[in-house]
Amino acid sequence: KPTGTDPRILSLAAEVAKSPEQNVPVILLKLKEIINNTPVGSSELKKIKQDIYCYDLIQYCLLVLGQDCSRIQGGWTTISQLTQILSHCCVGLDPGEDAEEFYKELLPSAAVNFLILERRLQTCFINAAKGEEKDEILHFFQIVTDSLFWLLGGHVQLIQNVLQSDHFLHLLQTDNVQIGSIVMTLLQNILQINSGDLLRIEGKTLHSILDEVIFKILSTPSPVIRSTSTKLLLLLAESHQEILILLRLSACYKGLRNLLNKQETGTEFSEELTQLISLLSPQIYQEVEDQKLHQAACLIQAYWKGFQTRKRIKKLPSAVIALQRSFRSKRTKTQLKLNRQKEEEHLRLQLQLQRQRAMRLSRELRLSMLEIVHPGQLEKYNREMEEKSALIIQKYWRGYRERKKFYQQRPSLTEYKAAVTLQRAVLKFLAKCRKRKKQLAPWQRLQELTDARRVELKQQVDDYIRRHSGSQISGVASRELHAQAQEQLQHYFMGRTLEERAQQHREALMAQISTNIEQLMKAPSLKEAEGKEPELFLSRSRPVAAKAKQAHLTTLKHIQAPWWKKLGEEPGDEIDVPKDELSIELGTLFIGGTKPP
Repeated sequence: KPTGTDPRILSLAAEVAKSPEQNVPVILLKLKEIINNTPVGSSELKKIKQDIYCYDLIQYCLLVLGQDCSRIQGGWTTISQLTQILSHCCVGLDPGEDAEEFYKELLPSAAVNFLILERRLQTCFINAAKGEEKDEILHFFQIVTDSLFWLLGGHVQLIQNVLQSDHFLHLLQTDNVQIGSIVMTLLQNILQINSGDLLRIEGKTLHSILDEVIFKILSTPSPVIRSTSTKLLLLLAESHQEILILLRLSACYKGLRNLLNKQETGTEFSEELTQLISLLSPQIYQEVEDQKLHQAACLIQAYWKGFQTRKRIKKLPSAVIALQRSFRSKRTKTQLKLNRQKEEEHLRLQLQLQRQRAMRLSRELRLSMLEIVHPGQLEKYNREMEEKSALIIQKYWRGYRERKKFYQQRPSLTEYKAAVTLQRAVLKFLAKCRKRKKQLAPWQRLQELTDARRVELKQQVDDYIRRHSGSQISGVASRELHAQAQEQLQHYFMGRTLEERAQQHREALMAQISTNIEQLMKAPSLKEAEGKEPELFLSRSRPVAAKAKQAHLTTLKHIQAPWWKKLGEEPGDEIDVPKDELSIELGTLFIGGTKPP
């Protein structure tokens, strides 16, 4: 733990450690007061953040955010304040030796928890019935979003993780106007910080984000969301030429410029919409391509001119450089030779001095021993000295022989180690391949059990229950539990079948609508229509035909009426058409798919 820790942090950490689990979130709220009372940007605030991290209070906040809201005292109010505390503590924090764990585990986990909390708040907002409750949940959603943006502003490397998250994509695809406006504003602020992360995510995710932004521009009735989406798409198109080329040439966004031209003018974001349409026009795209080619040509010329200049500069002093190189090489070799000779001479003198010292010491020892040893034991002493000398010679000889054998066996030992390494790598590769095949293998339906297999499994279950005796359940309770499980399983399978049928029906309707739209888009004008082409667009529904007839007669009557009858009429006013005029030609002219009378 760090020295000089703030006593408030110490007492708070001790209180968290001693308190029960349900009281920990309320205790952690005291961190907000400690942080707010410290001057912003001061060294004291950095020290307090480091103490909070060292005593695992940030990890406690992260664990509390992952719990169920109904189990936390204070509910969403406590959770929203904890998100603010967590984001402020993580920004400007120096983790020290735990930098890898902080940046690779704690920060991504915090970002994911913020997104999960936003999805929970979104669900609560949709399910809320009262307006006051919705306003309160929306306020909590805004607080969590601001905390996430504060965290991303302090740690830009998390932006790519957030953009690739499925939770963020689900939040972006919401149909609610208020939630959608907050999420679109968050995306715009994130990309203003670092829009380059959008190009580093997967192509499928990038297409999903662009599709959702374009959908909100074209289909959302809220002017706030449309304005934010238009500004966001304009920012992406101006900042990154790759996205502009994608919007201009990709088949997925064919006709985008025509749809944008049909949008209402005179709104507060009409200027941004006009700029976006001009960027998608062919003339602007051609200018961008020409500018790109001009820059490429200038870059090629600069590299070529630089290469030629460096080549000429290298040729001028080549003779001087070669002379200097040869002189320095010869001087270096001469110096090395002299140094080697000096070292050899010094080593030879050292060895000679060591031998002389060893001989002198040996003779002195022998003389001193002769003075000490009794004349009658001199022969025994000489024999012991000869044996010791022989043992020393044998020891050195055996060491030399074993070292020689080891050096001879070293290549085979190296080959053995290399073979073991290769085998280990191949086994790991094969294990990964088998694991990948198991993951990619399609799901196979379980085979039906035979009577013998059922008896065998029942015997194994009975043996396990006999060995691991637990709480006894009566037969009636077991049958009731089994019946409940069967009922839930049946309800699940029936619901899944109905969902699959509904999904197939929706896909069929969408395919029919797409076919009709494509047919209408490709249809020629009435002047260019020939043969039976108009009959393809006749409706088989009498209500539709009657409504079309009524609209047609209304338009004709309004056009043919004198000018004084049109005074005081609004553009949206309807004109009454008599039923006899409506039924005169209804059966012969506008009913498609029926026989004439």
